[in-house]
Amino acid sequence: MDEQRGAGGGPPGRWRLWAPPRWWRDGPSGPGRRPGPDLDAVGEAPRTRRPWPWPSTVLLTAFVLVGSTFAEHAQEGERAALDPVARVLLLVAGATLLWRRSHPVTVAFGTVAAVLLYLGAGYPYGPVFLTVAVACFGAVVSGHRHAAWAAMGALWAGHLLIAHALYRWLPPSGDRAASWTQEIVTATWVVAIVAVSELARTRREQWARERAERAQAARRRADEERLRIARELHDVLAHSISVINVQAGVGLALLDSDPEQARSALTTIKDTSKEALGEVRQVLDTLRAPGAAPRAPAPGLDRLPELVEQAASAGLTVTVVGEVPELPPGADLAAFRIVQEALTNVVRHSGSRHARVRIDQDAGRLRLRVDDDGPATGAAAGGSGNGLAGMRERAAALKGTIEAGPRPDGGFRVLAVLPLDAEEDR
Repeated sequence: MDEQRGAGGGPPGRWRLWAPPRWWRDGPSGPGRRPGPDLDAVGEAPRTRRPWPWPSTVLLTAFVLVGSTFAEHAQEGERAALDPVARVLLLVAGATLLWRRSHPVTVAFGTVAAVLLYLGAGYPYGPVFLTVAVACFGAVVSGHRHAAWAAMGALWAGHLLIAHALYRWLPPSGDRAASWTQEIVTATWVVAIVAVSELARTRREQWARERAERAQAARRRADEERLRIARELHDVLAHSISVINVQAGVGLALLDSDPEQARSALTTIKDTSKEALGEVRQVLDTLRAPGAAPRAPAPGLDRLPELVEQAASAGLTVTVVGEVPELPPGADLAAFRIVQEALTNVVRHSGSRHARVRIDQDAGRLRLRVDDDGPATGAAAGGSGNGLAGMRERAAALKGTIEAGPRPDGGFRVLAVLPLDAEEDR
């Protein structure tokens, strides 16, 4: 408990009205990792394979088929009429999108190949380009940026080759080269798709980072709360059990020879254990109802006389020098626990039966000094060695310091300096 004295942590893929689908925000494996169909976002456990995008694929394929029929009537005489081969190519380009989540690169190049075959056969321009847009969009947001760019570049280069070099040998007969204005429009369309995809990818990665940061902050808060509760329990139990241990020894020693003194020791044990149970219950209540206000105020230096009385019942005379100032709640609790732990150390580890507590306040700082004359008993205290560490943690939380060690003239000293304005700045 104290150092010895002496020498020296919902179903995927659903669309919501208030946010993009989870597969878009977090990706299959989180940012910076290769996608995998069976992994959730960063920090989450593996999950089941997400379902294929049937609804969106069926709707898009139907739109492409119907829209291409209208495009055929609008471009009648300019482009070849739709035949079974054309409709198979349109169906293939749309149906390929079913695999856009599990195999985004393959789907991107597959749709590009189907669209180039469709254009090379002289069929009408139309919504078939949407299949490439959706496939490349999915590849970019899933992390395959360069593959998506290459697919879009292949589409533009293939269209350029068909419209300006191979059109003489491809249907429809008598077709002329496309205008360069049309090529500029096509290139602009490609750039727009890439830009939108990159924007979506950046936004998704930002959401994933924010989500990971929130999870990390939650783990950090949980760790800090766990440490705070551990400190509280340690300080309460170490002090109270030390007093109970001493009084139990006194009671056993005087049970036959001085029953009245033994009765007084048992009364002290009863009062100390009751107080300790109350403080432990208060700490545990915060676990049962996080965020709830404590039923009793946190202890502060105004309870220093109680510490002095408890120490006296354990055979330790405590002299207090200085007046108790008005302190912020956090500093008041830390100061009380530091003095409590220091006196507990004297009871457990020192042969001295007298301790001095000095309280000074100047320049926005509180100085607490606890001295005893020693010598160290060297007896095993049964503690875990966390007493001084806990005091240092309390002081560090307020940007203060703790010095603890043997005095040159013998005995032991604990000196705490707590900035009183640090709590207000946090």
